[in-house]
This record gives sequence, C-alpha cells and structure tokens, in this order.
Amino acid sequence: MHIPWCVRKCPYCDFNSHAAGNSIPEQAYIATLVADLKQDQQWAQGRKLTSIFFGGGTPSLFSAAGIGDILNAAERTIGFEANIEITLEANPGTAEQEKFSGFRQAGINRLSLGIQSFNDQHLQQLGRIHDGEQALSAIATARRAGFENFNLDLMHGLSGQTAEQAASDLQRAIDSGASHISWYQLTIEPNTEFYSRPPQLPEEDTLAAIQRTGMALLDEHGFGQYEVSAFAQPGKCSQHNLNYWQFGDYLGIGAGAHGKISLPDTGEIVRTSKTRQPDNYLARDPRTLAKQKAIPHDELALEFMMNALRLREGVPASYFNSRTGLEDSSIAKQLARLQSQGLMETDPQHYRATGLGYQFLNSLLQGFS
Repeated sequence: MHIPWCVRKCPYCDFNSHAAGNSIPEQAYIATLVADLKQDQQWAQGRKLTSIFFGGGTPSLFSAAGIGDILNAAERTIGFEANIEITLEANPGTAEQEKFSGFRQAGINRLSLGIQSFNDQHLQQLGRIHDGEQALSAIATARRAGFENFNLDLMHGLSGQTAEQAASDLQRAIDSGASHISWYQLTIEPNTEFYSRPPQLPEEDTLAAIQRTGMALLDEHGFGQYEVSAFAQPGKCSQHNLNYWQFGDYLGIGAGAHGKISLPDTGEIVRTSKTRQPDNYLARDPRTLAKQKAIPHDELALEFMMNALRLREGVPASYFNSRTGLEDSSIAKQLARLQSQGLMETDPQHYRATGLGYQFLNSLLQGFS
C-alpha cells in the first residue's frame, strides 16, 4: 500500500514521494485505494493476505482512522490469514507519535521508523526534520503504544561519519529494544537533490571500517543478517520482505505501487505498476492507472536469483521451479560454473551464495544474465 506524501522530500530519496503542501486528500485517496484493491482482487486467486506493508512517502501522515478504513476494506475484499503481519512506515515527528496508539488499535502490528541517524549533525545533512532526541522519543512512544515488533531504518557512510559514530547509532538502536534493524549505506541516486550536489562521502577505508565494526556489533547483540541490509532478532525477520526475496506474489496498491503475480493458467509471471503521480492516480483514468507486463521467459532465472540470493541463507532449490515454472536443468551450466568459482554453495537442495559470492553479489548475478 503506497502513500506518496511526505512533509518534505529528502535530498537522498529516489522513491515516489511528493511534498504534502498544506493538505493531503486523505479521503479521496483512500476511496481510490479501495477501488484499486477491488480491481486487483482477481490477482489474489483465492489466497488470503499474509502481510501488508504501508510504504511511502510517509504513511503515518494519514489518520489512524483512515488506516483502519483501508485495513477493513482489505479484509473484506481479500481476507487476512490469522497471523498476518501489518507494517506501517512512520517518521519520528511529534505529530506522528501522537497517532501511534491509534495505529495499533487500527490493526497495525509492526512499525518501521525512519530514524536514519541519532546524530543531529548527520540528520541535518540528510534533510531530516527530526533530531536525535525526537527519534528516541518516537521509539519510547511506540513501545508504550504496544509495539514490541518494530524496525529502525539506519544509514551509514554519511558525510563526515566515522566508524565510531556509525557504531554509536547502531548501539542506540540496539539499546532501544528494536527487534529489527535495516542498516544500509547511503548511495547517491539519479533524480535526487544529492545527485545534483553530492555530499562528500567517507573514503573507502572508512567505509570498510564502518562495515566491519557495525557487522560485529550487530552479531554480538544477536541481530542475524538475513538479507544484504536487514538484521533481526530470532523470529523477527520481516515476513513481507521475505516474500519479495523468495520471489513470492504480491499486490501493489497506490500511486507508483508495483506488484508481481503468477498466472497458473498461462504460466506467465507479470509485473504490475500504477501511475506514479498522485493527481493522475486520483483521477482513476483506466488508460493510465495500471499497466502490466509479462516477465520475458529468458529473464526469469535472473529475476529469481536477483531476489533469492540477497538472502544470506538463500532459498530451497524447489522454489526455482515452483515460482518460475523453469526446470533446474535450465540453469545447470550457470550453477556449475559459479560453484567452480566458489561463488555458490554446492548443496543441490538449496540455492545460496558462498561468503565470497555474497561479498561480490553483483558479479555472481551476472552469471545468470
């Protein structure tokens, strides 16, 4: 569920997000989301929802009642599995913190807080509108509201950042009681403000020291790395994101949202996308609202591996056939070559990168292109 508005666009952000201005058309957007969901319910093919992720933008700009209305419509339209995981992205601003209890009552059972750093100087450089104290306050407020399962987003490799400062950010996140930490390096993406005026990023030696120190700290405190930038306490991996990386199906609802659906009748796997601009989405023009495109047969193996091999433990080999329709024999030569290069494990029941392959994941994936 994509909600595309933010208070202000961050200079590093290349997501489909838009400054909110004086007001957000919440009710009109909810009505369009519900219509979008009903139009796409055919793709569920009788399956109930196992997870929902409200991403953005900043979904917590919406009211708790509005989020509740969306969830009620989703349950009526498609249905929920009993153990459904429902995550909402939120920022640490004071106004949003006041809604946390309401979000919990509405059915949200997992928060993802966009902290990025606890260092005020780094937060200012990143264009964030909160400070370190507000970040800590948001975490405390979330816990008081009943959220014991929550993720903190943290960036590293920031302008002027030392290994000690990056470790301090991680230690604060660990001490806060977070069950999941998304820890990723700042990258300069096209179509962002940072791309046109890039900040001075740390040297390679410093980046390596940050990575080495941070990985050791996370491991010491029981945060297992299960994906390139995702670390979790036992039993607290993001079920929603695991479905992406295991090449599962998902619906994309909202402006700029993407989905992936398997069609058993035709054997095709299609990518769906919705128009990016909120005004166009709200207009509900069927000519521009949604597009779908089948993944070419000769690209399926790479698409599968691009997701599956991001997981530290990989995936059962049986997933390749069941989720692409391809036979294992179609990639036998590539597997043999990558195994001989020491980039993939040789276990025939599991597709997993070796430690070396995980370190050079892009090079490994080129073997399937």
